[in-house]
Amino acid sequence: MLIEAAVGYPGALYRVIGHPVGWIGRMIGALDRTLNREDASREVRRLAGTAALCIVLAVTVAMVMAIEWALRPLPFGILWLALAGSSLIAQRSLHDHVAAVAQALETGGIEGARTAVGRIVGRDTAVLDEAGVSRAAIESLAENFSDGVVAPVFWLAAGGLAGGAAYKAVNTADSMIGHRTPRHEAFGWAAARFDDLVNLPASRLSALLLIGAAALMPGASAPDAWRAVWRDAGRHRSPNAGWPEAAMAGALGLALAGPRAYAGVQVADVFMGAGRREATAADIRRALALYRRADLLLVLLVALIAWHVSAPG
Repeated sequence: MLIEAAVGYPGALYRVIGHPVGWIGRMIGALDRTLNREDASREVRRLAGTAALCIVLAVTVAMVMAIEWALRPLPFGILWLALAGSSLIAQRSLHDHVAAVAQALETGGIEGARTAVGRIVGRDTAVLDEAGVSRAAIESLAENFSDGVVAPVFWLAAGGLAGGAAYKAVNTADSMIGHRTPRHEAFGWAAARFDDLVNLPASRLSALLLIGAAALMPGASAPDAWRAVWRDAGRHRSPNAGWPEAAMAGALGLALAGPRAYAGVQVADVFMGAGRREATAADIRRALALYRRADLLLVLLVALIAWHVSAPG
């Protein structure tokens, strides 16, 4: 976590070898093209999608276990493993992408802000005003704190490098094929359901970390964050996204989520939090400050667990 927070994923390395998520994505894309036959029945496509997910997991885990087996005996082997594991976490890139939305609102106007937020959300951005752009950025920050930071850290801690890579494989499969579209509703069923399952512990932990961070941040409210989670998280259309979104909304006095449009289709959802809807770039900055504190709490929690596990006796 400290390595990734400090340097992220180096651009020079990305230009040479790409990124592990990109490697996994190419495998998923190839399986989608090969196994997802549009003339097959719904049941056959669901079985094919389940088989595709199993193949992706088996190949990913086997390759990463081989890498772990090769790195561990080397001098400073644990450092090499940490470097590899840091590629599975997105603390720095998440912060930078969300901060870019605030920067665009502050200096470039609404069009630049829509472009910036369009890089991190899937909803329609062309009609968003400043408040809509700001809410979208904050919601993405909250949800991706769970999916992009807490969840991979949780599975790295639970299952080593292979556990973290397996989580990223499931999460990438869900992002690519876990959609309710004619092509992927059946084929991506297993990916979507399994992604919901593996994110259950991290989403709850993310909410607790954000509540704890609110207690450490002037102007934020831990009690309101707790109340929003208790009242609203379970009413979100996602079994996981509502937990960090509700915690973020309550802590900052906002109302997040609610109705929004994807590819021209209006999606109805309940509001997370009971605060104001008129969010601004300043609220994005406050959300980032809360995120940094929650991330620090996660680092300390992992360090405490590591110390307890490695302590003699």
